[in-house]
Amino acid sequence: MKKIKIYDTTLRDGTQSEEINLSVQDKVRVTIKLDNLGIHYVEGGWPGSNPTDEEFFKEIKSYALVNAKVAAFGSTHNARTTPEKDSNLNSLLKSGAKVITLFGKTWDFHVSDALGIKNERNLELITNSLAYLRPNVEELFFDAEHFFDGFKANREYALSCLKAAAQGGAEVLVLCDTNGGTLPHEISEIVEVVKKEIPDTDIGIHTHNDSELAVANALAGVSSGAVQVQGTMNGYGERCGNANLCSIIPNLDLKMGYESIGKEKLLKLTEISTYITEIANLRPFMRQPYVGQGAFAHKGGVHVSAVLKDSATYEHIAPELVGNIRRVLLSDLSGASNVLFKAKQYGYDLNKNDPAVQTILADIKEREKMGYEYSVAEASFELLFFKAMGWSKRYFEFINFFVVDAKRKEDHEPFSEATVIVKVHGQNNHTAASGLGPVNALDSALRKALEPFYPQLKDVRLQDFKVRVLSGMVRNSDGTSSNVRVLIESTDGKSQWTTMGVSHNIIEASWQALVDSINYKLFRDDPQKWPNSR
Repeated sequence: MKKIKIYDTTLRDGTQSEEINLSVQDKVRVTIKLDNLGIHYVEGGWPGSNPTDEEFFKEIKSYALVNAKVAAFGSTHNARTTPEKDSNLNSLLKSGAKVITLFGKTWDFHVSDALGIKNERNLELITNSLAYLRPNVEELFFDAEHFFDGFKANREYALSCLKAAAQGGAEVLVLCDTNGGTLPHEISEIVEVVKKEIPDTDIGIHTHNDSELAVANALAGVSSGAVQVQGTMNGYGERCGNANLCSIIPNLDLKMGYESIGKEKLLKLTEISTYITEIANLRPFMRQPYVGQGAFAHKGGVHVSAVLKDSATYEHIAPELVGNIRRVLLSDLSGASNVLFKAKQYGYDLNKNDPAVQTILADIKEREKMGYEYSVAEASFELLFFKAMGWSKRYFEFINFFVVDAKRKEDHEPFSEATVIVKVHGQNNHTAASGLGPVNALDSALRKALEPFYPQLKDVRLQDFKVRVLSGMVRNSDGTSSNVRVLIESTDGKSQWTTMGVSHNIIEASWQALVDSINYKLFRDDPQKWPNSR
């Protein structure tokens, strides 16, 4: 089985994405995770360009990596000096990295207009820079910047740049589609030409996603002879991003007959993709192939019925192969199969003719006419399910709430206060709290009333709060009394869950979602739950 080396550039190219800024410790954590995943090379950054990257290369030396080699990135030397005097090249050597990737111009347009030098001088920069580094590193790669555009503009010159790099000692010539505009058939044709012209040097591929083809182009490069693939986790990168390793790796290992990280380590892919998303402080892309939360989610009743018989009917691979899970969503498109699947998850082996199944289906369809969307609030559905199955325990009983939101001066923030009365264990509990907005005040007052009876609620915190106006459900001509749907994502530090409320009144919708969130936590922790419930 042919081996393909994976070169991750999340810590450099990925951080050029406008939303991402990683600290030194963030970079160290990501490197360790990528090492666990079995990535062969982790590009730590450009040590000559900023203090963070310089500090990273010092810090990472304290860690014993098992699978990954840390690479440093830089450019060919300045045209006005020599390699020996170039601060960029010397910073690369000073970093102590055993692997160095050097990029250079291969498009004559960039040579003349960006560098402002003659074509022949650029060839000297490439050869001399690599030759200077070669004795001091274990592995040396050349990133041929804008190679495909350069090849299409001036084939002979682009190839001469690669030959200059090979002459300088580069072990892998990485062909870069820097502007992301090349098509897969062009990638294949050009890589094949390079292999014929320079048969004794390995080829790598580095693609960008400006035409939504970065993954396809990278795979086309491999099919035509590339043995190294550069990309980023989750496709992070400048403009439209880089080639997404979370798609490339499983395609190579599961579908194309190559081995990159291996099938055993592939089981960690979803977990590590999610981890890096959290480190980057970004929301996960739900529909991301292979590792997204929705990658193996099924909503239509016909689909779910078939998947229950054989998952291959609507899944291209088993989700477990990449560490993901199958999800069945509930909506007005749901059939009995959706409910039966969820019931099995909760420990119930129901028949489609069971009256409870029909009750749940009817309830879902009726509520979704009002604006409920259980596919995005599975905790609310779980409460609905167990209520239909006969679970009647009430952890508290609503008596009253009163919310005040007042603005007393033009240049002051509004003042919010909530009063809540609930009955717990037969005892009325009357509390009040202020907050940053009416929902926060209501949440604080409700917790204040319940925490003396349920101290575990102190661990619960709100992670996300979303409001959506349901435009199809307008009560008057100007739209100001449309129904709204509130989604609340909560966590107790061990798990997270999403609950929902719907009303034309945003406070009432928020109250419903808050009550569901608290009830869900208490239900999950309840030692008196039925034996076959979670």
